[in-house]
Amino acid sequence: MTQKIAVMILHGAGTPERQFAEEMMERITKSFVKKTGASPTELVFEPVFWSSIFAGGQEELWENFQSDNLHFQRLRKFAVEFLADAVAYQPTDKDGQNYDQVHTLLAKSIRKLKERAGERAPLCVISHSLGSIVASNYFFDLQYRREKIGVETRLATSKTPIEQCETLTLFYTMGSPMALWSMRYIDFGSPIMVPSPELPVHYPDLKGEWLNFYDKDDVLSYPLKNINEAYNRAVTRDVSVNAGGMLTSWNPISHIKYDTDKEVISSIVNGLCRTWKTINND
Repeated sequence: MTQKIAVMILHGAGTPERQFAEEMMERITKSFVKKTGASPTELVFEPVFWSSIFAGGQEELWENFQSDNLHFQRLRKFAVEFLADAVAYQPTDKDGQNYDQVHTLLAKSIRKLKERAGERAPLCVISHSLGSIVASNYFFDLQYRREKIGVETRLATSKTPIEQCETLTLFYTMGSPMALWSMRYIDFGSPIMVPSPELPVHYPDLKGEWLNFYDKDDVLSYPLKNINEAYNRAVTRDVSVNAGGMLTSWNPISHIKYDTDKEVISSIVNGLCRTWKTINND
């Protein structure tokens, strides 16, 4: 029997279609099978539709302002759908708030991955935009500040290696605003550790990586290694790409095109292939 790889995918800000990850999963799977000759079932995917936590509130807030005849309706709708996610996600002192609810959803998603891929399955996390912040915070709490883990998140997390972040192996951030997020801290803060420090206990020969993909035309994404020395050590490589096609690759719309970029897909597949071959002694 082979050991499968667990792959969790997080979308960015806004409320995408529930099938937001379908095309990317198909591209990754097709390339992975071609390069390894393995069954497509060796990759176990779990998309996390985390913005569903905020969707109802965003819609209600938008409706509340419809009688005010505000100008620039389309831009305001954009602000409600995108910027409101970042505001709503902020942690608070009270239990059961949005931060805990979103992380509870991640915990349940990893539990599903455990059930299908195994409790020691190497974990690959692919995250876009604000989703990279959500993923980073979730694993940061597990690695550094367990006292900050919410009640509901704690109840949804069991003691298995994959659920305790012990098998986190690959972390891919696309169009990440993490550099801007680091401004919350005087020294720009500390990143998560990739791979997990406990990974050698489960797979001594396995090498992890954190690749950060950014487009120079994407005003929301930035390289991460230059944030501070801690990020320089944690991030394996900042990868500059030209995401999008003729109409989008040269402007800020490139922010939503990383999941179709050939270099992004190829780099992720290479990491998955290397990981699968190592754990299965191929």
